[in-house]
Amino acid sequence: MSENLISMEAKNLTKAYRRGAEEITAVNSVSLEINKGEFVSIIGPSGSGKTTLVNLLGCLDNPTAGELYLGGRSIFGKGKRLSERDLTKIRRETFGYIFQNFYLIPTLTVMENVILPLTFYRKPNTEHEAEKLLNLLGIEHRKDHLPGQISGGEMQRVAIARAMVNMPEILLADEPTGNLDTKRSVEIVEVLRVLNRNVGLTIIMVTHNQELARYADRMFEMKDGQLCEIEVPTGNTVTRAASQRLS
Repeated sequence: MSENLISMEAKNLTKAYRRGAEEITAVNSVSLEINKGEFVSIIGPSGSGKTTLVNLLGCLDNPTAGELYLGGRSIFGKGKRLSERDLTKIRRETFGYIFQNFYLIPTLTVMENVILPLTFYRKPNTEHEAEKLLNLLGIEHRKDHLPGQISGGEMQRVAIARAMVNMPEILLADEPTGNLDTKRSVEIVEVLRVLNRNVGLTIIMVTHNQELARYADRMFEMKDGQLCEIEVPTGNTVTRAASQRLS
């Protein structure tokens, strides 16, 4: 595969830490290649290392060993580690992050929450791009509401819009439906699927729900710090149905 088609590559990525006298290996020599525009899901039980792996892939944590490349550029490995300033720039320009908790500021409106990263990153506070995202996510009519005035599913859509306002290359979603009921969970993953298909966004999603994981192009299972790929049914009817409903 040509490097210009590869969004991310991990080689023998490892993360170990100490708990008292015991050494815990949360991620154990994981190798993974993700192409641009892919939707990848990672499942596994609590404590399997899923979140630790996503934090490593998203440059939110430093590996104990192994290598990480973004678009062919070495980020970690072979004795190399970028400065914190460079890592901050990569996080800002390459990634969008969605978490289980929405982390919306309750005293700010939906629109103000979405454009907040533009303020932190010293970009013009234009509402034009944010309005397009809210429209794409079906919540433009909520832009002047406070988080406490909208539903959980709508709050997660706001979090998605905020994660995308800087137009990231890769979206990392760590249990994005963990606080939602089944219906809202399906709605959110369908939104991610359509963003992946229509915008070409590369997505890595961690979930404990195998049915939701099937919306991805490729599925992986994390167990005891190690990663293995699971076959996704050919012509996945789940992803086709999502695209038909939301396109």
